[in-house]
Amino acid sequence: MSTPLVRLASLDLLRGFVAVGRRMSITLAADDLCLTQSAVSRQVSALEEALGVKLLVRGHRSIAFTPEGERLFRSADSAVQQLQDAIGAIRVAAERRPVTITASIGVTGLWLLPRLARFQQQYPDIDVRVATNNRLVDLKNEGIELAIRYCPPTDAPPGAIRLFGETVAPVAHPSLGLRSLDSAEALAGLTLLDFDDRDLRRPWLQWTDWLAAAGWSHAKPRTVLRFNQHDQIIHAAVAGQGIALGRLELIAPLLADGRLVTVPTIAPGVRNTHAYWLIQSEPNPRRDVRDVAAWICSEAATHAA
Repeated sequence: MSTPLVRLASLDLLRGFVAVGRRMSITLAADDLCLTQSAVSRQVSALEEALGVKLLVRGHRSIAFTPEGERLFRSADSAVQQLQDAIGAIRVAAERRPVTITASIGVTGLWLLPRLARFQQQYPDIDVRVATNNRLVDLKNEGIELAIRYCPPTDAPPGAIRLFGETVAPVAHPSLGLRSLDSAEALAGLTLLDFDDRDLRRPWLQWTDWLAAAGWSHAKPRTVLRFNQHDQIIHAAVAGQGIALGRLELIAPLLADGRLVTVPTIAPGVRNTHAYWLIQSEPNPRRDVRDVAAWICSEAATHAA
């Protein structure tokens, strides 16, 4: 005959009884439950009173099951173990929620994604979610733990960690055979891959301002191809479609494997104080978030340029 749920003994009492039964010692059971011996003893006594039977025979230095106690222990121990297993699995799944990183399209595609394989090798038990976004987002409200942002030092929020600065220089595919840019005439016959930056206004990334800073505004390239995302410019350069102003720290992997080369130039470029910053949504994040943040900082220090 089954007991109605409303009359079932308290889980606390059953847990105390199971702990004693597993150890056959009130002292050791108390240690397992982080309770006093008297508290555990009271739990067992309360369970016996609720059931109206003795469950344990208490000797001077030992305890033993009564027949009723042994029967209850076999069922309760199995049930409690199933609860332990289920709750443990649920907690593991909850603890392994992904660490979300947000960054711009360009930073994600050019800098972060080529490095994620190294992260997975180093931290196989941490899941990462990449949320690409060119707009500033509220990290806490959108459930994002880490952000890589591009801004001048004056716009970096308190606590932001500087990852690296920015060096902009002409880059091209080796097949174009460009040895140097030492005059406006050197651009004749070349296609310029330009950043269509009307809203953001970043002159250091645009050929018009770069040429003006060099005194080469009269240069006459063959044509200009414009893109509204910097990673598109770089992909076009890798395809050999022209010469681009590359952010060297972001495209370091492409330079390292020879898919792009820098083109030496005497032009000074346009001054730029922007840098890349790591921002955490919480001042004291959980362990896996700290690990991801430390890895990003390590990658920035080792592989940025």
